[in-house]
Amino acid sequence: MRYLYSFNRLTEKYMFLVTPVCLLIGISFPEQTGRLIVYVPYVFAFMTFSGSLKSCFRDVACVFRRPIPLAATLFMLHFLLPLLTRAAGGLFFSQHPYLITGMVLEFVVPSAVVSVMWVSIYRGSGPFTLSVVLMDTLLAPVLVPFSLKLFVGSSVRMDALGMMRELVLMIAVPALLALTLNQTTKGKYQEALSRRLAPFGKMALMFVVCANSSKVAPFVREMTPLLFEVTAVMFCIASLGFVLGWLGAALLRQNREYAVSMMFNTGMRNISAGAVIAAAYFPPAVIFPVMICDLFQQVLAAVFAKLFAEKDETGGESEEEGGK
Repeated sequence: MRYLYSFNRLTEKYMFLVTPVCLLIGISFPEQTGRLIVYVPYVFAFMTFSGSLKSCFRDVACVFRRPIPLAATLFMLHFLLPLLTRAAGGLFFSQHPYLITGMVLEFVVPSAVVSVMWVSIYRGSGPFTLSVVLMDTLLAPVLVPFSLKLFVGSSVRMDALGMMRELVLMIAVPALLALTLNQTTKGKYQEALSRRLAPFGKMALMFVVCANSSKVAPFVREMTPLLFEVTAVMFCIASLGFVLGWLGAALLRQNREYAVSMMFNTGMRNISAGAVIAAAYFPPAVIFPVMICDLFQQVLAAVFAKLFAEKDETGGESEEEGGK
């Protein structure tokens, strides 16, 4: 186990380098890494379980008793960022309605399941993150079609039950298992089990990045000037998501744990869900803005995590306890 713990510490320290390396592997060997995609939901489930081990039902209940940070995060996720995305799409790509639809779709899908793992690595609030992801996912079958109709006028019919089944497998079941374990054992094995599973959680994250990035390979190989422009705009908006979460926490005077969680929850999206919707209900042009975010979402998470950690070390983070 000593070597696993050393691997865990080393990976945490250099996650900002590990993530782009995994991304390059996925893009360079799409046929090999693409075969792993079928296992991604199960690996996601393990990541959710591992990331939820430090939480309990009482902690989650406390999040709902102080709902302002939760409401602010959902507002940024499903109104502010989609609104800014629609404005950017209209400004730069007014002659390409399908590209605009894809851009908006990327920023109306739920917060990413993988944010649970990032929040766990950087010691954010597990209960808050679980609450955001669970609520966002359960509302997705209603929120996504409504938001698309609101911002781009698209009437979308979705396989709500199919989406819910997959998201329940990846989020609800493993999270409830972890919470129940802590509740029944009164946290007896919480710390030890979390520590033992942490290295495997990092491996799971690397697995997911390699597998998902294989989907981006065809787009990267056939880039045009227009697609480069779309990529640049999506990169800026995706970066803005992390910035808004960080600033939102500062404006609400939240503590460090909530600041970490709001940053990741606002910045990361369930790209897999967006890709499924785009492929099922729209022309191929809609898929590109969604899938291209796979190229840099994990890298942005690593970069902003490092920036936050550096700020943390200087003592610049808020010591307010408003989030609890």
